[in-house]
Amino acid sequence: MAQDHDPMELDHADLALLEAVQHNNRLTSEELATVANLSPTACQRRMKKLREAGVIEADVSIVSPKAVGRQLTMIVLVSLERERADIVDRFKAAIRKTKDVMLGYYVTGDADFILIVTAKNMEDYEQFTRRFFYENHDIKGFKTMVVMDRVKASFSFPIQE
Repeated sequence: MAQDHDPMELDHADLALLEAVQHNNRLTSEELATVANLSPTACQRRMKKLREAGVIEADVSIVSPKAVGRQLTMIVLVSLERERADIVDRFKAAIRKTKDVMLGYYVTGDADFILIVTAKNMEDYEQFTRRFFYENHDIKGFKTMVVMDRVKASFSFPIQE
């Protein structure tokens, strides 16, 4: 995930590589060379450096939830009993360990966290809420919104040159 160190200076070629791989991370070195106007070997070196610096956090595929039996997606707003560092850190650790939670954000506003959770069906989600929310005494409450249609699934950021 995100790494805590100084941001890397990105030049035009780095930005071109990032733009390309965030839409298709299976491009060959030759294809990347065309995009970045570099040699394939130079592209490989730059991509390695971008990964090591944490600019590229992961190389993943976006899987259809329905194809793997995860029919439901929920957006869950979670409020903690108290906003103390140890409680926040403990809940962050719980989020990271739980496979049902696809994304977790520590936020400002009415809720302390926003989670994106998937489940096979409503019964499966109910079991998750019992395990993850009701058994956790640090949680004051949670609100669930069921996603009716996934309109966009992307982790692509606009790349500014």
